[in-house]
Amino acid sequence: MKKRHEQKLVILSLLMLLGLNVPLLLLFDSSRPLFGFPIVYIYIFSGWLFSIAITYLIITKYYE
Repeated sequence: MKKRHEQKLVILSLLMLLGLNVPLLLLFDSSRPLFGFPIVYIYIFSGWLFSIAITYLIITKYYE
């Protein structure tokens, strides 16, 4: 794997670290459910799914 692809994964990790930080999570902490689930759960799991998908794309597309 080339250096620039490793850098993309590091940037993704830093974005997820910031995205799952407590002050940002508190923005989505609401008592109103969306589709029967709390909004904070939807935010956490959609971010997690997004990071898995982006990691998969980076690794499969650029694996050398």
